[in-house]
Amino acid sequence: MRFEIELIREFDNLPIQGTIEELAPKHIDDFVNFWSEELQKYQTQDKQWDWLFKLNFIKRNSEFEGYALVAEDSTQGLMKIETQRHASRQVYGQKLVYVEFLASAPWNRKVIQRPPRFRGVGTNLLRYARLRSVELGYGGRVGLHSLPESVRFYENLLMNNFGVDENQNNLIYFEYSQLRR
Repeated sequence: MRFEIELIREFDNLPIQGTIEELAPKHIDDFVNFWSEELQKYQTQDKQWDWLFKLNFIKRNSEFEGYALVAEDSTQGLMKIETQRHASRQVYGQKLVYVEFLASAPWNRKVIQRPPRFRGVGTNLLRYARLRSVELGYGGRVGLHSLPESVRFYENLLMNNFGVDENQNNLIYFEYSQLRR
């Protein structure tokens, strides 16, 4: 499975082709060898995420899927989704794709590098989650809990903000509603 996407290279504002593909060991290697040290150095909230564990978990549990966004032969973003157990908070009883983890490479984050290398990593991964939601018959509904440093990102994508979820460490819950035809 490969899904073609386009990113914007920040320094010259040019479009760059990339792909979203199933999470594989080569993406974990990129995370370990190129991301981890920078995430630790800048004390990002996702610095402790163990993507090797996530990949192995996905392989053992069919309701979970993992994806990597690749451009210029390097992993630019990672995402883990759940596809069976979560329901919409907007429309009672309707299933949705739940984004458990979403991460952009350190060099794509303004808090680490200015200008970031690429723009559109998280946005493209979320678009893909919406596509999976449509493919699964959920109408494009996607939900997630946001780390505090990412709240503005989801607000800017016009996701519906359901406020603080006391059952999820006071993280803010966001949801995309069904796509309109």
